[in-house]
Amino acid sequence: MNFDLTPEQDQLRDAVRALGRRYGHAYFVEKARSGGHTTELWDEAGRLGYLGVNVPTEYGGGGGGLTELAIVCEELAAAGCPLLLLVVSPAIAVTVINRHGTEEQRKRFLPGFADGSLKVVFAITEPEAGSNFHRLGTVARRDGDDWLLSGRKCYISGVDEAQYVLVVARTEDATTGKLKPALFVVPTDAAGLTRSRLDMEIVSPENQFLLYLDDVRLPADALVGGSLDAGLPALFAGLNPERITVAAMGVGTGRYAIERASEYTATRKVWGGRTIGAHQGVSHPLAHAAVQVELARLMIGKAATLYDAGRDLEAGVSGNMAKYAAGEAAALAVDTAVQALGGAGMTTEYGVATLLGAVRAGRIAPVSREMILNFVAQHVLGQEKSY
Repeated sequence: MNFDLTPEQDQLRDAVRALGRRYGHAYFVEKARSGGHTTELWDEAGRLGYLGVNVPTEYGGGGGGLTELAIVCEELAAAGCPLLLLVVSPAIAVTVINRHGTEEQRKRFLPGFADGSLKVVFAITEPEAGSNFHRLGTVARRDGDDWLLSGRKCYISGVDEAQYVLVVARTEDATTGKLKPALFVVPTDAAGLTRSRLDMEIVSPENQFLLYLDDVRLPADALVGGSLDAGLPALFAGLNPERITVAAMGVGTGRYAIERASEYTATRKVWGGRTIGAHQGVSHPLAHAAVQVELARLMIGKAATLYDAGRDLEAGVSGNMAKYAAGEAAALAVDTAVQALGGAGMTTEYGVATLLGAVRAGRIAPVSREMILNFVAQHVLGQEKSY
């Protein structure tokens, strides 16, 4: 068992950390408050090859895996720039198209992913379906050689920044008459596709949207994999990368919060000549949070390693556990940091309370802690399915 990164992975971590710190949390917050996007950071990360670390070399990428992409997500978040688009575009969309797209689709899309010039977001969640993708109401039907998509999606991240959205719909199997999932690459400017922004209590430059698909017409080659049989494998292919990179972002955010609080408590003096960090009532909660963050980080490493080794079932268990652990650890770390800083912790200047909404959402999305516990109870503990 080896816990050491390769020299190349170490170099990647150092390089991404340096890039993130050049921008920093103040940049991230300013973009969010002004209604802007982190375009400069994204474009530079793309030029440097960090957004395409998991794209095969034959398409211009780095040829790495989810381990490398998790490093990018974690280190940017640890610099105060947790970019949700890293999850939906390089993690989900790249994986789906690389593993289950046609060769024409790989040639068309992967080079843009590799240099960061292409952003593709992901649309599965619906108002009525919630966590139950079997109840998806968005349907795709044949019209000659074309497809027509109709339905609604919600909580879709970054649609205003992306050229395409990867839409999960249901189609009818001509053989059995049963509905089965399929994925379609839909241009965000397609006729019949409209959106409305959701107002969220989260400080983030990446917006959430409701999507409305009203007979959106797509050519045959918009179907991922070119066959309805590719739908279910393609859908599940994106779930492990999603969970693992969300977890990495959470761990990075937790590291950032603990670092900010530790710098403050190591120098702040109120009672005599001792720093407030010398008091166990201050230092122990921070130390406890640091332990939880590191434990989550280890599970992320395990999950990413299993995934990169092609052990998808085991990666599914570890990825869910990593997402659960990171969500809890990040929320604990940010809350503990705010408490340690006192009133300063609630100011924008100290850059900690600005993350409260995001880490709280991390216990809900992309899969809730309760659904992960259901998964572990059923698939690890052998309990009867409860839902």
